[in-house]
Amino acid sequence: MAKTPASSKKAAKASKKAATAGAKRPKRRTETYSSYIYKVLKQVHPQYGISKKGMSIMNSFINDVFERVCTEAANLCRQNKKATCSSREVQTAVRLVLPGELAKHAVSEGTKAVTKFTSA
Repeated sequence: MAKTPASSKKAAKASKKAATAGAKRPKRRTETYSSYIYKVLKQVHPQYGISKKGMSIMNSFINDVFERVCTEAANLCRQNKKATCSSREVQTAVRLVLPGELAKHAVSEGTKAVTKFTSA
């Protein structure tokens, strides 16, 4: 493999930068839970707001809990030798991941949402 001179490398980089500098790339969309967090906050405390940093922390918290529940549900599917993760595995994962009263509320809200969709 032949070595290329440093000056030709710099020239190639400069021409590449010039080509991309003219055409602006569209900004990538990032998905967050911020709109849902805000709606729930207004339901609970209509007079309060939330800072950008607070919203970021809440978003990280929801992503973390979601990942924990998904991991636990996948482990339950693997243990039961099932290829499909059903609502039963998700519900059990929620019971295992969330503590006490919070798990009970989450399960009751989940079953309420399921009956709402099946009756419609």
